[in-house]
Amino acid sequence: MNSFGVLRGAAVASVFAVAALAHSSADGVVKERMEAMEAMRDAVKRVVPMMSGAAAYDPQAVRAAARVIEAHSGGALTALFPDGAIAPPSEARPRIWTDWARFSALAEELGVAARGLELAAGNGLGGGSAGGMMGAGMMGGGMMGGQTAPGMGMRAEDIGLMPADAAFAMTTQVCSACHDRFRAEDD
Repeated sequence: MNSFGVLRGAAVASVFAVAALAHSSADGVVKERMEAMEAMRDAVKRVVPMMSGAAAYDPQAVRAAARVIEAHSGGALTALFPDGAIAPPSEARPRIWTDWARFSALAEELGVAARGLELAAGNGLGGGSAGGMMGAGMMGGGMMGGQTAPGMGMRAEDIGLMPADAAFAMTTQVCSACHDRFRAEDD
């Protein structure tokens, strides 16, 4: 994995860590979604050292992490954001509800990327970027039937053909895109 992908994964993990600190005063659906974010953060944290070469690569651990992320994506994620559920200590921006189409599309993309990561786990690390694989006709229609991520234009099966580090980078990129747009950071 290139250094940018490792740094992005580490940044995503640290963003999730901040949310964990607020759990003590959260309740209801806000607490539920903070716990879901914490579960995804922990999954990312377990994988980052493998992707950077700091730990031995374990495809089963990557699959397990991908399943955790996928379980908290799509409809499972959007269900944790009922209209107006923004009471402190929530870090959700009101933009979630005014740009629901984009938020829900990112939630779906996360599921597709995580499923792709699970499929790619057995491919090992590529040691580079995903550019070559994506440039080889993987974008858009793809080769097999399956769920397509709305913004990525790729299906889980397409992502599953990539090296695991490229699939991991795509997954954390979706996390970052959602956080950048929909998570308040003292603003």
